[in-house]
Amino acid sequence: MRSSIFDLKPPANSSRVDLLVIAGERSGDQHAADVVNKLKQLYPQMNVVAFGGEALKAAGADLILDMTKFSVVGLYEVLVRFFFFSRLLRVIFQWIKVYLPRAVCFVDYPGFNLRLAKMLYDAKLSNKAGGDIKVLYYIAPQVWAWKESRCRTMEKLIDELATILPFEKQYFNPNELSVSFVGHPFAADAYHSNVVYNPDGPVLLLPGSRISAIKKIYPMLLKIFAEVAKVDKDRMAVVVYPNEEILVFLRKVLSKHFRDLQSKVVFISDGEGVEASAAIMSSGTMSLKCCLSGIPGAIVYRSNYFTYMMGKLLVRIKWLGLANILLKKCIWREFLQSRLRPKGVARYILQCLNNEKLQHEFREAAVELKSVLSVKKDATVCDWLSRAIGHV
Repeated sequence: MRSSIFDLKPPANSSRVDLLVIAGERSGDQHAADVVNKLKQLYPQMNVVAFGGEALKAAGADLILDMTKFSVVGLYEVLVRFFFFSRLLRVIFQWIKVYLPRAVCFVDYPGFNLRLAKMLYDAKLSNKAGGDIKVLYYIAPQVWAWKESRCRTMEKLIDELATILPFEKQYFNPNELSVSFVGHPFAADAYHSNVVYNPDGPVLLLPGSRISAIKKIYPMLLKIFAEVAKVDKDRMAVVVYPNEEILVFLRKVLSKHFRDLQSKVVFISDGEGVEASAAIMSSGTMSLKCCLSGIPGAIVYRSNYFTYMMGKLLVRIKWLGLANILLKKCIWREFLQSRLRPKGVARYILQCLNNEKLQHEFREAAVELKSVLSVKKDATVCDWLSRAIGHV
């Protein structure tokens, strides 16, 4: 047993690593795992190593460190753990420097991944600095929302970028960075969502996958559902959890502070199938799944006051939910920070459960949303990555 998370093991395969995947968040881990699974089917001998999560491990990657356990959201939360992440960056950089993978594919998680890309560039290990490590990026940072300066940073540091939203290419200079639109994973023909709309189903509570955010949002979700249950007495709720550690926390909060709801709340893993009549969602991967399935509901958000105020100053978008941003209208109503009041959100959720006209609007929006995400692709992500690392 290793004495520290910073004592990183060598690759299991003694041959040179073909592809190193770095995915620091659960959603990125899952999206990357889908790609690695397909690559391993096409090229069984490909040596794929990951700093990611359990999904990448299950897909056949040699998992060096589970990065998803350290994911946080918000400027304040990152600052609190600044020294931890600084050390993590250094040890991963040293690992790459020793084992020299042929290609590194960063997946989303820009605050961490772009710093690591710069370290590779400054050490002249990456292609653009004269080294022999090809640097790839899958799922672009949301430069259209804030930090457009990251475009110039990526053009300098990254060899190839694959985007999952059709409008993202326009933000990058094609003479400086090769950019391909590979389509959103949830809009692929072969994709089957595990979230389905059922007007008689439970209310879906989605607190997210990062413990720092869950601590702020989850109690509020239970307060909202408690108000719903006062009116709709037979309605159940389902809480989606990402791992066993978070499940323990979720159950503890329920049993300690919401005993009256214990018989009405069920917990399921985020890989299980679920039918839902409405959803109360933190903004994230699962919320987009719900929107694409036409499930009525609300997007809620509460963070540290400093994080929220900084976001208000820096972010250039009108809405928080990706579905609303893509549709350019607020279909899934957003209750943010001071507007996040249990009784007000509960009234809206009850409308979602009982108003057939409103339910129809959500179903129509879901069709439109899938159309937006299904425009013609430059390549599939598997084709893009295969070509980029030379396995075609």
